[in-house]
Amino acid sequence: MAIISVSLDGESMAMLEAVQEAYSLAGRSEAVRLSIKAAGSKVKEIEELSGFIEGVLIIVRRDHVDPWMSLIQAKYEESIKTQMHSHLLNHKCLEVMVISAEAGRIKSMLREIQSVAKADYVKFVKS
Repeated sequence: MAIISVSLDGESMAMLEAVQEAYSLAGRSEAVRLSIKAAGSKVKEIEELSGFIEGVLIIVRRDHVDPWMSLIQAKYEESIKTQMHSHLLNHKCLEVMVISAEAGRIKSMLREIQSVAKADYVKFVKS
């Protein structure tokens, strides 16, 4: 097994400890392995999308005044069939979109949303 060194900010460390506690794991290494496995499953689920697909994209994003999501939505507007935007507590926003497009286009949109790293939650549910 490889040994690596990782630097974590306070929020990430608190989340790692929450994972460790929630799953009654013996140590941080187990929490890191479980977290990597969960992230890997999410990546695999998206990468396996193929053909023309439809589904619902759910996003909870921070800071409703930041225009990043509007820019992405404009870029992919031909794939967005329906959109709902709702303000939440603590200046967060909920975005729910019905998406209809080739899998490659949806994958590209999801990668772009994740790469900005300003969403607390991103989930695509294939119909």
